[in-house]
This record gives sequence, C-alpha cells and structure tokens, in this order.
Amino acid sequence: MKQAILAVSFGTAVEEVRRLEIGGVEDALSHAFPHLPLSNAYTSAILRRILAKRGIEIPSLSQALEALSADGVEDLFIVPTHLLPGYEYDKIQEAVAQVRSRFSALHLALPLMGDTQGVRDLAQILCQRFPHQPGQAVVLMGHGTEHPGNLVYSALQSILFRLGRQDMLVGTVEGWPDLPDVLEQLQTMDVTQICLAPLMLVAGTHVQEDMTGDSPDSWKNQLERAGFSVQPVLEGLGRLPQVQQLYVQRLGQLLTQ
Repeated sequence: MKQAILAVSFGTAVEEVRRLEIGGVEDALSHAFPHLPLSNAYTSAILRRILAKRGIEIPSLSQALEALSADGVEDLFIVPTHLLPGYEYDKIQEAVAQVRSRFSALHLALPLMGDTQGVRDLAQILCQRFPHQPGQAVVLMGHGTEHPGNLVYSALQSILFRLGRQDMLVGTVEGWPDLPDVLEQLQTMDVTQICLAPLMLVAGTHVQEDMTGDSPDSWKNQLERAGFSVQPVLEGLGRLPQVQQLYVQRLGQLLTQ
C-alpha cells in the first residue's frame, strides 16, 4: 500500500516560528522516516488566509486528506502537533472519521500530552531545559482551554513537583490555573527572579502579546508589578530537539501498531 505522513498543526503567521518550531517537528518526522513522504495542514482558517496573502499555500485538514486520497495514498499516518487533547484535537478526530472509508488504513497519533507517558516525558525535558537556580522560579505559560483536556496542566504540575521541581509553576491564559493562581503560589516562595517561558509548541501571538506584550495585562508586566525581575524565553517547545523526538516517538508508535 502507498503510505504517507500528514503533520497537522494549528498554525502560526510568525515566519521564524513557523520555520523553526512547526517546521522543526515536521523536519524531525521526515528525517526519522525518510521512506514516507510528508505533507502538512493547518487547522486555523485565519492563519491560512494570512499566509496565502504572502504566497504561502497550506491546505486545511480536509483539503490535505482529499489530496492524499486523490493521490492514491492508502495507508495514512496523521501526527497532530497539538500539545493536549482539546477542542482542536476533537475536530481532527471528527474530520478523520468522515474520510476513514476512503483509506485502507488511517492512523491518528495522540497529542504530545495525550497520555500519562507523554506528560511525564515532557516534564523531564522541561526540568532539563530549565535547571534549578536559587532565588528563581520558572513560570510556564500554557494556552489553556475549557475542554476537559485542560486537566493535563495539573497533571504536568504534579509530575514536576514529584521530580523535586517546586520552583516550576504551570499557568494558562485561557484555562486553570491562571496567572492569579500562579502569583498566589509565587508569594509563598523565596524567589525574586522569574524565568517566564511558553508551554506552547510555538512562540506566536500568545507569547508576543499575552506573555511579553506591552499591555499592562501581559504576564511579564503583571509579574514585574508584583515585584519580580522577569527574564522571558521567546522560544516555543517545537524548537527543542528533545520535544521533536517525542513527536517522532508518536509516529513510531503508529507504525508499529
């Protein structure tokens, strides 16, 4: 059977981020499985339109599935670059279910934090990425969601604590825990410095605006008003080779099923 890989991302319009973070994951998948052709899709219609105006055409998930079917692909391996099983992943599952009959075999990987092992693996990588430093706390800003998948943030926090990293705190922009929850914990800690980093695949708009933007409501400005010295990290998780390899592992799991 003709086989192929489809990498599915929400997308980003920030070119460096698109190249190094989403592109970094896609390149890692291609390098690990060079015998399988790889194509990609973005689920955000707004971002696809922005990129199209720049002459960059990236298909939607339904368009990519249609093209692969028309090209004679029979055995398709779909790797979402999403971090958690939220609403976006639900939409991917629905789209895949609608076209399943058009393929002999259709395999969909879990998101990065889609199971306990994925959360544990990411926790280990974060501990290595941000070594403990006296007087400093690491604040990780996730996206957050009202979807039950938001529970993975609490699971990640629990594992970080079990690894002895009480200095690492997880918060979200649109879910729980939020920044007031993080600030409440910070006030009980003997720290004056904050390493503020995105818990997101890409350092896109949320990082540039919600995390480090000029608005008084940005996390950086709120933390500084609370008396902390803040050092932002402007790199998404997709730039880390260790995280890229977690996606490679997700694909490897599909190939051995």
